[in-house]
Amino acid sequence: MTGPGKVRILSGGLLAVAAAAAGVYMFTGAAVDGVSLRPGDRTLVRTGGEVYSQNCASCHGADLKGEPDWQTGNPDGTLKAPPHDETGHTWHHADELLFRITKYGTAEAVGLKDFKSAMPAFEGSLSDTEIVAVLSWIKAQWPEEIRERHDLMNARAAGKKQ
Repeated sequence: MTGPGKVRILSGGLLAVAAAAAGVYMFTGAAVDGVSLRPGDRTLVRTGGEVYSQNCASCHGADLKGEPDWQTGNPDGTLKAPPHDETGHTWHHADELLFRITKYGTAEAVGLKDFKSAMPAFEGSLSDTEIVAVLSWIKAQWPEEIRERHDLMNARAAGKKQ
């Protein structure tokens, strides 16, 4: 098989591997301790919106919709920028994993040595506070139901019972 069909199958496989690795990573506690998004902190969220506009919107969209046809891979084997709104998978990951992906890049964050990604690691260009601000701004854009589900998932990931 060649062409778009092969790219679609390979991209789907990479996405599945990344999701599985992220799930394992998220629930083994191998993450940055103490990272917590604060979508209710207006000052932090305002800063996050500004940082997002300058560093993230060009790929993920000012409206958080991601690239068109984002579930299909690029010819170079990388994945397109996914949406960060409620239609994407961002909210399926704990705060700490989202932080690690943003700071260190997907491959390092989920332990996939050969994973190819077009998303840069922001370590060295954004401070930890700016990364938390951006992620808090993103979370602040989600519907309340999605934020609540994300909070519950974070609690499970942290070993808390609610």
